[in-house]
Amino acid sequence: MKKYFFILSTLLLFVGKTTAQDSSSVLFIGNSYTYFNNMPGILSDIAESFGNHVEHSSQTPGGMTFSGHAGNTATYSAMNSQNWDYVVLQAQSQEPSFPYGQVNTQTLPFAMQLADSAQAISTCSQAMFFMTWGRQNGDPQWDSINTFDKMNERLRLAYLRFADSSNASVSPVGVAWKYVRDNHPSINLYTGDGSHPSYAGSYLAACTFYASIFHSSPIGSTYNGSLSNSDALLLQEAASLSVMDSIETWGLQHHDSLASVSFSYNIDTINLAVSFNENIAYVDSILWDFGDGNTSFLSNPSHSYNDPGEYAVQLIGYSPCSGDTMTQNIIIEMPFGGIEQYQGGPNYVIKRISENTYNLSSLNQNGIEKIEVLDFMGRTIKANLNVLNAYSVNIELTHKGQMLVRFELNGTPQLLRIYH
Repeated sequence: MKKYFFILSTLLLFVGKTTAQDSSSVLFIGNSYTYFNNMPGILSDIAESFGNHVEHSSQTPGGMTFSGHAGNTATYSAMNSQNWDYVVLQAQSQEPSFPYGQVNTQTLPFAMQLADSAQAISTCSQAMFFMTWGRQNGDPQWDSINTFDKMNERLRLAYLRFADSSNASVSPVGVAWKYVRDNHPSINLYTGDGSHPSYAGSYLAACTFYASIFHSSPIGSTYNGSLSNSDALLLQEAASLSVMDSIETWGLQHHDSLASVSFSYNIDTINLAVSFNENIAYVDSILWDFGDGNTSFLSNPSHSYNDPGEYAVQLIGYSPCSGDTMTQNIIIEMPFGGIEQYQGGPNYVIKRISENTYNLSSLNQNGIEKIEVLDFMGRTIKANLNVLNAYSVNIELTHKGQMLVRFELNGTPQLLRIYH
């Protein structure tokens, strides 16, 4: 991890903040909406302004549909050229907004096919859909999409459905597009055809992808391209608002934090044993640390503890792209009917002889005296004592729970805990 320190010294000394460099590889599969104004290059420049790096490549023939890409060997060659962190999938501008039946047969199956192929590249590869925008005045051939707002909403719903159907994520460029149109109409996001992006439109898309990939706001990027500082800042803010508060909505996962581990457990209070059940994703191997010096590489192990107490149990997951750890504190208690010696030597024995009765016996002919049963606040609890002789007594308990038995052997105090 590299750290960069910026020091400005004139009349005063300023020490800048430390930043950690992040890097991601991205393959863009789409058409002219992606390649206009070299949008992937703008993304790279924005990332570099923050000290981050985007390695990118594109497979973007003009007008290409998902069906066209799904049948194109060049698309799969590009996918398999390296282990991409993200493969971005962009449909032809109109096709996701067409009638549902048409989308279900002519678009969705191929979106899923491409996403599956992207995810099969490596453990760490993700498919991310490029949610595009409605045309400036909508598409007049369908009443349901004949305005920008109607078409944009259809696109939003369709891309979310693509992602949900293929365990993929969405970069919500169309959502950021609507925000700018509603709040900053003086910024023209379109070229003269009312469809393709102007430079401002491509810059907005790049800012949205930066937030989607790095989970970091593009606000403050010093790369403005051909835009004024004020317009660039407004577009950065729109992208940040569209992504950063809705990471889960878009299904976005940072490429180096994919691994996820959690576990549940069940305690066998009789044998002081615990059975563990893992829940893992993007993990190749695991390690259990049971908190008592013992470990395991098994998937769903069981472990027995020698002593009652509180143990910090860890499940650690490893994968080529990331790792994750979960820790839970587990309390192991003696079962009801169990006995734990607090004070005194091995000079007596106590055992359970019936559901509510315990026998306490001296082992060295010392008389048992001053027997009392207490709760953990030190208050006396009623118990029935049946003295068998000077060295043996039966204690019948009338309460359930944990309690202390205090007594003396030849004047020496003794203390034990019973779980009843």
